[in-house]
Amino acid sequence: MAASMPLFLSGIMIFSISLYLLHKRLQAEIGTTHQHQLRNLTILLWHWPFSHPYSLEGDVCSNEYGIPGCLLSDNTSLYPQADVVVFHHHELRTGRSALPLHLPRPASQRWLWLSLEPPVNNGNLTQYKGLFNWTMSYRADADVPMPYGKTVEVLVPPNSNSSSYVIPKKGACLASWVVSNYSPDHARSQVYQSLRKYIPIEVYGHWLKRPLTEHSLIPTIGRCKFYLAFENSVAIDYITEKLWRNAYQAGTVPVVLGPSRSNYEALVPSGSFIHVSDFSSTERLAAFLQQLATDRGRYEAYFKWRQTHEIKTYTDWRERLCNICINYHRLPAKKVYYDLDGWANR
Repeated sequence: MAASMPLFLSGIMIFSISLYLLHKRLQAEIGTTHQHQLRNLTILLWHWPFSHPYSLEGDVCSNEYGIPGCLLSDNTSLYPQADVVVFHHHELRTGRSALPLHLPRPASQRWLWLSLEPPVNNGNLTQYKGLFNWTMSYRADADVPMPYGKTVEVLVPPNSNSSSYVIPKKGACLASWVVSNYSPDHARSQVYQSLRKYIPIEVYGHWLKRPLTEHSLIPTIGRCKFYLAFENSVAIDYITEKLWRNAYQAGTVPVVLGPSRSNYEALVPSGSFIHVSDFSSTERLAAFLQQLATDRGRYEAYFKWRQTHEIKTYTDWRERLCNICINYHRLPAKKVYYDLDGWANR
């Protein structure tokens, strides 16, 4: 028994030292992680999208959107210390801005390619091979996905089974469409021209010199039973404010033309819209809309999802940029787009 005592004490000592070293290691790791989380990220916007600047005074991300530790700046002199530099594609494509290839690029700095436009507006991107690390796009597979809108669950009061959403009162208007960039070659224009042969459609926008103000847009569309949420380009995930704002926020049933029905259903409730491709002809689509408009129960079923969900739209570039900080720590640090053209234009 006496002979085994030194071995026992040695074992305790080794165990105690091991625990102490493990404790110190965990402290160091936790401290490093804590410091990393507390460090402000600097997001540098190299140029404002479409040359429309916003105010960046104060802690915009924290004060406006509840995203702390995220510094937004458009001061290009901060380039050396920026964690992420954001380049909006429109300005690069049009030559209004250029990449700072003449400046030394910090090893830890990431370049982000930003575009909310469909492939048809991108042009040739092969010149950007190996330059960008991350992407921000309306596409779900972008490094920082930024849709035009989304549905969010409503916080229903404890003693209620649904929200207090009320369908806007409808007038004599059956369907409406707001369009400014009209081209006879667009698929949406061809569907409209065919559909108007069978049902009345109230058209607004600069095309027919009937523009609507920001204040009149929603109530004007809202008095119609249906809205033609026709995208100007058909591309995966390309579902714009034509659906989110013009139809959903206005409180009308959208008739959509864009990506596939399954693509819409991945983003919005399947019973909340009518897809043009569900019908073999515009004549059958028109007949369906006319019948639906006279059946109150079936029509109101398209709003059932509003009992549990509401619409969130993204319209402020600052909010979009702040979302980079939310995603930053999960993004691959060593990612590089060697074929940005292949990704963005597919």
